[in-house]
Amino acid sequence: MSERPIRIAPSILAANFAELGGEVRAVEAAGADWIHVDVMDGHFVPNISIGPGVVKAVRGVTELPLDVHLMIEAPDRYLDEFVEAGADRVGVHVEACPHLHRTLSQIRARGAKASVTLNPATPASAVEPVLEICDQVLVMSVNPGFGGQSFIDSVLPKLETLRGWIDARGLDVALEIDGGIDCKTIGRAARAGADVFVAGTAIFKQLDYAAAIADLRQAARE
Repeated sequence: MSERPIRIAPSILAANFAELGGEVRAVEAAGADWIHVDVMDGHFVPNISIGPGVVKAVRGVTELPLDVHLMIEAPDRYLDEFVEAGADRVGVHVEACPHLHRTLSQIRARGAKASVTLNPATPASAVEPVLEICDQVLVMSVNPGFGGQSFIDSVLPKLETLRGWIDARGLDVALEIDGGIDCKTIGRAARAGADVFVAGTAIFKQLDYAAAIADLRQAARE
């Protein structure tokens, strides 16, 4: 495969929330590249997780980029809060944004990187018109809402399509994948074009975070 960077973004959804600050510091010391923060509202997805207060707390314990994934309805209402809390990247779902171009532009205007997310059944064509104004595309390889689900292989052609568009246009757009990422699936995702890999249970449910991250990084290169 090509020499694209391999960036590992542990998802704190799988961390021990009673020790969240320590967990974030531990994965940073273990070699994580980003910290992935899943925000869920119980409406757009059938689960409730965290809000800007937790993002602010995490910002206080790490210098790593915070990759905040908003799985919420009407995300435009909360952009200021999450950017002010310390989000470096703010991701919104195409399915939740009737005015996607405007939403991504607003994120960038606030000084954060703009990411757009696709559910497994949403085609790549849904984000093709906005590739030039986003900094990242996140492809969900599970249906969002809960951690620990199995990887959906049918998203791989979508990754390949997006990688083709990004490269053909010479765009500086990260291509992230989230859902069921472990040492058995990360290589397939990398070969399809992903360069940022969100992993929850594959890191936080292991005894040795450094070994888990190193194993993922190696598997992505194979």
